[in-house]
Amino acid sequence: MRARSAPGGMSAMPIPSYKRLFHLAIALLIASTALWCPAAAHATTPTHPTLNAASIDAYVNAYMERTDLPGAVVAVTRGDKVVHAAGYGHTAAGKAMTARTPVPVASLSKSMTALAVMRLVEEGRVDLDQPAHRYLPEFTMADRRAEKITVRQLLNQTSGMADSAYPDLTRPQAHTLTEAVADMRGARLAAEPGTEWSYHNPNYFVAARLVEVVSGRPFADYLATQVFRPLGMTRTESVDSTDDMPDHARGYVRAYGMMFPRSHPRWFTAGGHGVVTTADDLSRWLIAQNNQGVSAAGRRVVSARGMEVMHTPPKGREYAMGWSLSPSGEEPRQIRHTGELLTHNAIQTLLPDSRTGIAIVANTGMISGDDAAVMLDGLVDLAQGRSPVVRTPFTMKADYVLAALTLLAIALGVLGAVRARRWARRTAGRPLWRVGLRMLPCAVPIVLFAQLTNLVGLFMNREGTLAQLSYVWPALVIWSAAAALAAAVVITARSLAVLRARRTRVLAASGAQDERVDAEQVFVSAARRGK
Repeated sequence: MRARSAPGGMSAMPIPSYKRLFHLAIALLIASTALWCPAAAHATTPTHPTLNAASIDAYVNAYMERTDLPGAVVAVTRGDKVVHAAGYGHTAAGKAMTARTPVPVASLSKSMTALAVMRLVEEGRVDLDQPAHRYLPEFTMADRRAEKITVRQLLNQTSGMADSAYPDLTRPQAHTLTEAVADMRGARLAAEPGTEWSYHNPNYFVAARLVEVVSGRPFADYLATQVFRPLGMTRTESVDSTDDMPDHARGYVRAYGMMFPRSHPRWFTAGGHGVVTTADDLSRWLIAQNNQGVSAAGRRVVSARGMEVMHTPPKGREYAMGWSLSPSGEEPRQIRHTGELLTHNAIQTLLPDSRTGIAIVANTGMISGDDAAVMLDGLVDLAQGRSPVVRTPFTMKADYVLAALTLLAIALGVLGAVRARRWARRTAGRPLWRVGLRMLPCAVPIVLFAQLTNLVGLFMNREGTLAQLSYVWPALVIWSAAAALAAAVVITARSLAVLRARRTRVLAASGAQDERVDAEQVFVSAARRGK
């Protein structure tokens, strides 16, 4: 392509203009990263902070004020004592959140399912290293290797099942554990059991159904009587779907620094991400985890060895049984797990060295929210005797970059459409295939939008839909859609302009030919008359 003195349209502009746009995008992203760095954070506690109710309140309130987080619940324990359990802000229904407000904890539920299985193990009714199929004959897949999946591999998520082979969140959602396991009969494994780790909710659907079959009781009932009630978690329950959660799991998504309330689509949740609990009950759960399986009231629900097994990953891995070990070298050492719905996010962590437990649930969604994980850093600082700083989710800065890129894409699209005729005139003498090649870069934003869910899924190691992605990171979807639409407008405008220009040339050439014929006829007639 030949360079021009003035920039052209978004899609087929000259190379120098593309470079300027690329450099602008990079500069905006760098600026966003600089704004996001911890240096921009503000201290919220004294020089020598203490982990107590007052310092926790001060930090959480400062975080909510800075980020406009609508609501959250927080539980902090140390040893067998509750340091603080409280609610902040409000639910999507406008109700004040307290220590007794029921909230969905999403995948924190996996650690509770694992404890239910461990109860059966310690009763001698289940062997972790026996195939799950032995206890659950209905668990069959279209891959014979599935018959070798052990109970331990289900809980460690090394069964070989993965979203790449069976994307559960993109499929019709089950209504019962029996149905969820039956739906897997046509699925194949992504890897040989025990060889690879892959986070996959159906591992815990199968584990929960195994609890039902072995115990002879509905999974929710078994959890209530054998796990929650012994721990004093009287306001905790397991539900089958997001529709069964308070207000149908309605919460918020964040975009461009603003909060938007949104309903949650129906997801099947039992076993993998279906527990609804409170800050008070989460504190009781954390105490048992840090107290070798003994509740705050002194009741043992699992042996110290059983608790150790659930907290210890297989050799060479970080994921245990509903818990993850922090990477080697990270201080302080943590045993933790996150939980995410499209409208809520949660995190729980254990600090074994100080026997501190922290759990947070916020009513914002994943990625665009992630408030729980960001808040955790501050509370861990407090637990370590350090002054916490109020950091903000990455998207609070990145959204403004995406907003600028969205406006830029729209502006370039309009400019490209307006200047389509000029562009067509410059390509008038070239073959159509060369014109097509020059417009090929215009298709990049369209391809990007079409593959956006796959690209994000690759990053998150999860499969999803565009509708789900609109919850996860709205500003990213809006930017990608705007760029694709602008590109389509430019392609259409330039294609029409090229066709119109070529038609005009054809008509002009035809008219010139007719004039030449007429002139020749006049000349011949004049010659004859001269004779």
